[in-house]
Amino acid sequence: MLKTSEASLDPENWQDFRQQGHRMLDDMLDYIENLRERPVWQPIPPAARAVFAAPLPKQSGDLREAHQTFMQDVLPYAIGNSHPGFMGWVHGGGNPVGMLAEMLSAGLNANLGGREQIPVEVERQLLRWVRELFDFPETATGLFVTGTSMANLISVLVARTAAQGCEVREQGLPDGHRLTAYTSVSAHVSVAQALDMAGIGTNALRKISLNVQFQMDVADLERKIAEDKVAGMTPFMIAATAGTVDVGAIDPLQAIADIAKREGIWFHVDGAFGALGMLAGDIAPRLSGIERADSIAFDFHKWGQVPYDAGFVLVRDGELHHNTFASPVAYLKRETRGMAAGSPWPCDFGPDLSRSFRALKTWFTLQVYGSEKLGSVISNTCALAQYLRQRVEDSHELELLAPVALNIVCFRYRSEEPDRVNADIVIALQESGIVAPSSTTINGHFAIRAAIVNHRTEIRDIDALIEATLLFGDKITNKINM
Repeated sequence: MLKTSEASLDPENWQDFRQQGHRMLDDMLDYIENLRERPVWQPIPPAARAVFAAPLPKQSGDLREAHQTFMQDVLPYAIGNSHPGFMGWVHGGGNPVGMLAEMLSAGLNANLGGREQIPVEVERQLLRWVRELFDFPETATGLFVTGTSMANLISVLVARTAAQGCEVREQGLPDGHRLTAYTSVSAHVSVAQALDMAGIGTNALRKISLNVQFQMDVADLERKIAEDKVAGMTPFMIAATAGTVDVGAIDPLQAIADIAKREGIWFHVDGAFGALGMLAGDIAPRLSGIERADSIAFDFHKWGQVPYDAGFVLVRDGELHHNTFASPVAYLKRETRGMAAGSPWPCDFGPDLSRSFRALKTWFTLQVYGSEKLGSVISNTCALAQYLRQRVEDSHELELLAPVALNIVCFRYRSEEPDRVNADIVIALQESGIVAPSSTTINGHFAIRAAIVNHRTEIRDIDALIEATLLFGDKITNKINM
């Protein structure tokens, strides 16, 4: 029989382990404190990639050596979204308080599937705060998930239950079902994926055209709903977007809510990053109508700056939400006392039974910084976007390609071969380590896409983006013309 010490994964020498732990924490705090001294992103060298081609280790290794590998071959080659110069996609910058909270959560190792434990109460408090933020009733329910993609799926499943009844959970959708859903052509791909995974199919999704502000065209929405009803279809869901992935546009939520109410259709809002604009006094009015949604999906790890991952889904009809997922089984029997008390459990509102304590880093972030501070961060990212817009419009060499609704700016360097040149500029910017935007296509044109999400980003980072774009644009153009 093994000795207890040989069977356990705890360290033999806690003092040595403690010292190494402090060293690892200090290294991460040094990393965050000195981000500006590092490149935003850099290509992965073959030697670093080769480290992670090694076979499964069979014998015990050394914590110090593993940490050294992390510092040398992992930390320098991350995507860089914590850096103030990162402007790609829509990635939050995280925060040091949330990082420490994640450490506490990992140490506690709580499973948030349910049962009688205070970590579940922390998540329930976050739900109450979210209800308050979006002016939802006390009967609304919600859940931490990996991200808005999962939140969108949960919302589609609840909307499917609303349309088909709870019988759909056992019987599935009938052959040749006639459900239809609606979203804009700028909606995130996860909306279509949710219909796919829910068994409804992507052919049931109607893509609605955009108006000049890149918002869902309400007239086209009404027209397609009417056409489907005449054809004997059953419109069951409208997925509006608060902060589209390409340009950050907010669909006309009030008008869409009116249509959904009149037609008896589930009104969902994909607010992956934009929904938390409710924290900012100058942005919240633009989200008018979101409080009328039947469900909202959003991420605390984007504009909320919580470390990844911390998505959330909020559902107005809590009973319907519960009935969509609750699955009573003997090994999950509920009691009024003991560890099996505290029903309903989080696992009754989503597909996961094993769930991490995502609520803790979110709770710490809100508790320590406060909603007003986070709101000011959001306002500042939008102000920086307007500054970037102005810099682009003031430059003869640059061209704005879309309106700037929130914090995303799409532009390009003027050239006789704009798509080719700007694609090269984006790569050059990323490989320079100075700034890292991403790209998209606007009205058929390649665009440099700068999403300003990070709370660390400042005017000097915007200036660096402009200066580097002009520098690389000139170099690439001259090279092509040689």
